[in-house]
Amino acid sequence: MRYFLDTEFNGFGGALIALALVPEEPDAPHFYEALECPDPTPWVAEHVLPVLAVEPIEAAELSRRLEAYLGDDPWPVLIADWPEDIVHAARAMISAPGRRIGLDRVGFELCDAFGYDSSASAVPHNAYHDAVALRAFLLRREAAAR
Repeated sequence: MRYFLDTEFNGFGGALIALALVPEEPDAPHFYEALECPDPTPWVAEHVLPVLAVEPIEAAELSRRLEAYLGDDPWPVLIADWPEDIVHAARAMISAPGRRIGLDRVGFELCDAFGYDSSASAVPHNAYHDAVALRAFLLRREAAAR
C-alpha cells in the first residue's frame, strides 16, 4: 500500500520532531507520533510545537510503533514531497546500533508535488494534517491525469 509521509523537524537538517503516514486507503488507520524537542529553533517553537496534538514518546518507542504499524504490509511505499521526510522516516527504522525494524522491504518515493502548498493543510506544520493534505493533492492530480 502507499502511505503519504510528512515529518516535522527542528530546522534544516535538525532532529525529527513528528512523523505521520496517511495510507492511500481512506478507511485504513494512520500513523502519527512525536518526539521530544528539548531545544527548538524559534520558528519551530512558534509554529510546530503548539500544533503537535500528541504526547511525545521516546525514539525507540517510535521505532517499535512504526514497525507494528507497517509490519503487516508486505511492501509499504512511503511517498514524500521533500527528501528530508524520507531521511527521517528511514532513520526512524533504525531501532538500535546495527539493527533495524523488522520489515521485509519498504519503498520510498520522492514525488514532484509541483503546485502543492502545505498551507492548504487543515493544521499547517502538523505532520499528520500535512500528510493528509499531500495525499489529497496527489490523488487529485493522479485522477485528473487519467
